Amino acid sequence: MTTAVFHAAGLLDAVTPGAVVTLTGAEARHAATVRRLRPGEEIDLVDGAGLRAGGTVTAAAKDALSVAVDRVTREPAPPVRLVLAQALAKGGRDEQAVETATELGVDAVVPWQADRSVSVWTGAKVARGRERWAAVVLAAAKQSRRAWVPAVREPASTPALVRAAGATAAAGGAVLVLHEQATTPLAAARLPVVSGAPPSGTDGAAAAASDGEARAQAGGAPEVLVVVGPEGGITDAEVAALETAGAQPVLLGPHVLRTSTAGPAALAVLAQRLGRWG
Repeated sequence: MTTAVFHAAGLLDAVTPGAVVTLTGAEARHAATVRRLRPGEEIDLVDGAGLRAGGTVTAAAKDALSVAVDRVTREPAPPVRLVLAQALAKGGRDEQAVETATELGVDAVVPWQADRSVSVWTGAKVARGRERWAAVVLAAAKQSRRAWVPAVREPASTPALVRAAGATAAAGGAVLVLHEQATTPLAAARLPVVSGAPPSGTDGAAAAASDGEARAQAGGAPEVLVVVGPEGGITDAEVAALETAGAQPVLLGPHVLRTSTAGPAALAVLAQRLGRWG
């Protein structure tokens, strides 16, 4: 059986083997009442910023779960961060994209209010929408047993996304706009070059939580920002503005994918190119 993973932000900062960590609240209730964990079972606790503590359940109650820690590891942040700017979409397709992207290893997601987005976040919907995305990301990170929980960044308008694209390109990163009329294949797009990594354009062999986002950004890792439009596609004006900011329009493949699948498909290709998948 796969070892269950639970989020324990704030509880693992000084944890060492031999310590006992007690989960409370929603995570403990999920462990005890949904997963029905019992004393003697093995689980992992993660802080969302790369720290993983494994151990054995010593006590389980409705609102508390105690774990005797026997191993602590810190997973390094990736040398190149993958960020998905996902256009808001109707029918939950944007959340589907974010869920699958998290399982595939995305490091941060940006809700994008694109010109053709049918779904619109305004007023109180902005906070609620971001909270929903954060819940989707956390659940997907736990399901895929990740020690890093992707950050859900501030929702962006098109002008804000263009500014972010310019900053990413200026910092040595890459901005890739998925577009069916692009002529450059995603497999040939220019990617950041990092120390110890193979040159851009070759197969790789190198190796949100808000706290995780801050730690990763502090390390200065370049980013690859993948921009995915809504159901109606990205407008010519949006593509032109992003190109002016330094973005590369790229072609994912011979078929036009849904907004819920285009981003994850691109991330899978990039994960392979960057050496994440061996």
